[in-house]
Amino acid sequence: MTRAAPRVESVTDDERAHWCHEVCLALPGATVDQPFGPGAETFRVHGKVFALLTQTDAVGPHPIVNVKAEPREVPLLIEAHAFVRPGWHMNKKHWVTVELSEAVDLELAAELIEDSYDNVVAGLPLRLRSSLASLGPGEARTD
Repeated sequence: MTRAAPRVESVTDDERAHWCHEVCLALPGATVDQPFGPGAETFRVHGKVFALLTQTDAVGPHPIVNVKAEPREVPLLIEAHAFVRPGWHMNKKHWVTVELSEAVDLELAAELIEDSYDNVVAGLPLRLRSSLASLGPGEARTD
């Protein structure tokens, strides 16, 4: 279960980035680190990346989140939503970039984050997937 999207009419970039951060960490077993330095948060489950939150002028003035998507859905998402682009610095077949601008549909962004998490979890060995079942939202394993 993810956090509700902010209902404020004029949400700032920082608030959208914070909301995204909270959505990612609310997923069972999710952790965050910054292997690319400050300002680039990498969200993982059992060490596997499911989202990357950053801001870069190379993409635009707003924060972005890269998420994994089903390859058959990638072109459809890009075509259907102006705030979804091919994955920035990622494999364009498997990743999309969601620009967290004023135009973003935060409910769809939350769904894409959850789908990315689910895609990564589905690729984990059964013993690791099973360990996530015992965790509540936002709990990470400490062992």
